[in-house]
Amino acid sequence: MKKKYNRASLSVEAAKYEIGKGMEDGFHLWSTVITNGWISTEKLVKITNENGQVVCPFIQNRRGLIFIREGDYIIYDDGGERHCCGSDKFHKRFTEIE
Repeated sequence: MKKKYNRASLSVEAAKYEIGKGMEDGFHLWSTVITNGWISTEKLVKITNENGQVVCPFIQNRRGLIFIREGDYIIYDDGGERHCCGSDKFHKRFTEIE
């Protein structure tokens, strides 16, 4: 039988993803992301390099590669691991501490 649970209170640091701030671990070619079919490509951040290649930024954690989507926040937990959270869910899960 399923039960309901509240998420435990947790303080984290977070920042909205910005291109050019070094918040990602790396980039994969857009064509590779599509070809490998890793994820839904809807709203993925795409950057066109000077050489014309289109790349997608990602972070890497224990779950693998997490591709960054438009409006995502990068969450930094106490253990040093990072996660992505969409702006549609971020403000429902976290409130700013003054």
